[in-house]
Amino acid sequence: MQSSFFQDLKIIELASVLAGPAVGQFFSELGAKVIKVENKKTGGDVTRNWRLPNESKERDYSAYYCSVNWQKESLFLDLSTQQDQTHLHELVKEADIVISNFNTTSAKKMKCSYADLKAINPHVIFAHLTSYGGDDKRPAFDVVLQAETGFLYMTGEKNSNPVKMPVALIDILAAHQLKEAVLLALLHRYKTGEGSYVTTSLLESAIASLANQATNFLMEDFIPQKMGCEHPNIAPYGDIFYTKDKKQIILAVGTERQWEQLCISLDLGDLKNHQLYYNNAQRVIHRESLYEYLNTKIIEWNRADLLAIFNKNGVPVGSVRNMKEVFELQQAQNMVLEETMPDGKNSKRVKTISFSMLQNSSTS
Repeated sequence: MQSSFFQDLKIIELASVLAGPAVGQFFSELGAKVIKVENKKTGGDVTRNWRLPNESKERDYSAYYCSVNWQKESLFLDLSTQQDQTHLHELVKEADIVISNFNTTSAKKMKCSYADLKAINPHVIFAHLTSYGGDDKRPAFDVVLQAETGFLYMTGEKNSNPVKMPVALIDILAAHQLKEAVLLALLHRYKTGEGSYVTTSLLESAIASLANQATNFLMEDFIPQKMGCEHPNIAPYGDIFYTKDKKQIILAVGTERQWEQLCISLDLGDLKNHQLYYNNAQRVIHRESLYEYLNTKIIEWNRADLLAIFNKNGVPVGSVRNMKEVFELQQAQNMVLEETMPDGKNSKRVKTISFSMLQNSSTS
């Protein structure tokens, strides 16, 4: 049921790179027909050429491009010409949703602004993604927004240069915001028959995701600093340790019960009520000495044995996995989408959705 939920929807995607196409793929995964309009003059979506150093150049698309363009019909148009504008307008007449990341000036020139398309189809939902909001024309890529919204400043090890997230985090966050807005617009249309204009920006989406780090500043005037994987409010949390077999694990001890179980697992009964570590506030203050104490015990264990006892006792722990190890997990294997591309070659990417839904009639 889930994969065909939106099978009656038709979507026109006037978006490139990651955030906008991720919204299109979300609906594609749920059964919608998505027509991806690419710029004929420039050879299509710019990410078609974002290849790894040793990636095959025999294809006219990269692995990056495949990541958010599953099951879409590609249509190459030159929207600076009246002929191709007319072609687009004919498609929009039958469309439910248009996804666009054109700035306002460019959209007006190409006759694909909300005003243009609403005149053609008053019931259309126009989902508009911008970089900074409004008519701000500054170009923006993910790392720029990670810098502008505080993520870069507080990411990395102490006394190190800023470190960006190795995925386009801000694009992903913005895609989620826009998907939520489109779903609300669909609900509104089902109730009223009316179309909508919904919009978000990379900037606002990133700020909305600062969560507790923003609140620590807004309420306590605390400016988050680089802490590596550590947490400003919890310890031991985010601490990485090597085991005897030279594997890495990470701890995330968020409750006093979990702290007790950690001490029991490592046979550290004397540490549980130690005056420096007896509650979370004390452990945050003395996190460095606590790390050294725990490290002397964890290094005595092989990772598999330690994970087994931690999992048995309810201690939150994880293995630090590379991508190959991630996709050895059965859950990850179940999330791989494959597709035969127009050139006959097979392509793979991970699903952009991870939820499932059963209707009441399916569970009775």
